[in-house]
Amino acid sequence: MNILTEKEAEDFLEKNGFPVAKRIVTKDLSQAIKAAEKIRYPVVLKIVSKKILHKSDVGGVKLNIKNEEELKKAFDELKKIKYFEGAIVQEYLDGKYIICGLKKDETFGHVLVFGLGGIFTEVIKDVSFRVCPINKKEAEDMIKEIKGYQILKGMRGEKAVNLDSISNVLIKLSNLAQRYKNIHELDINPLIVNEKSSKVIDARIVFN
Repeated sequence: MNILTEKEAEDFLEKNGFPVAKRIVTKDLSQAIKAAEKIRYPVVLKIVSKKILHKSDVGGVKLNIKNEEELKKAFDELKKIKYFEGAIVQEYLDGKYIICGLKKDETFGHVLVFGLGGIFTEVIKDVSFRVCPINKKEAEDMIKEIKGYQILKGMRGEKAVNLDSISNVLIKLSNLAQRYKNIHELDINPLIVNEKSSKVIDARIVFN
């Protein structure tokens, strides 16, 4: 098995036409400051470590950092975490959290997964499935099947998210499974979607 790092996974998806959030890997504070200035505040700071699977479990994700002072404080906190190797500076985006990805099934081949994402994914388990390949109509049906569809459509004054951008990502995943038969598992969690667009924020890919 070949497990890609977050940066490697995101680079792979970007090269294959996926919308990925701007990000820069940094080793020290001075690099992080320059990266934040280039990306522009607000930013997200995420720990880089091959030994940490779930960054949020160890306090390894700092959201909505608005200036250099907040960045210095956040970077200092990340450095204190065991197995710290560096930090990713990433653009901060508002929106709904989506999970989507691929699982290789022995019987059916690649299966596409879609649902509400973020830290509550494993608790809520509000997901839909399709065997690849899929078309636009099947992608749209996947989105409508989950209980959280009403949240995505917009409720209590909230704007609807860009559903078309989500279905485009699902189709890209289906196409990716056709091109790379050796993908064992691919997780995008989260894909952040708002009324304008969808962007990959975190990804994990395992190849056979």
